[in-house]
Amino acid sequence: MKKFKIYSANYCDFCKRAVILLLYKGAHFEVVDITKNGAARDVLKQMLGSTTVPQIFYDDMPIGGCSDLLAMDESGELDDLITKGEK
Repeated sequence: MKKFKIYSANYCDFCKRAVILLLYKGAHFEVVDITKNGAARDVLKQMLGSTTVPQIFYDDMPIGGCSDLLAMDESGELDDLITKGEK
């Protein structure tokens, strides 16, 4: 089953908004909190060259941040990914 992964920090409102949207949509996802997790922060830095959050991935494909996820929701692409991931 394909799922989303959100690199997040506990102080980030955009991270919370992305999580709420995926919960509402019934998507399968994992949250990786980098707030006090240096190893996860290093992984994010290696992958993207940055540690800004949220960083959202779908099945290891980078989606971007919260605004990118919201745009995918508006266009219907998010629903398509969620539906395909359930198969």
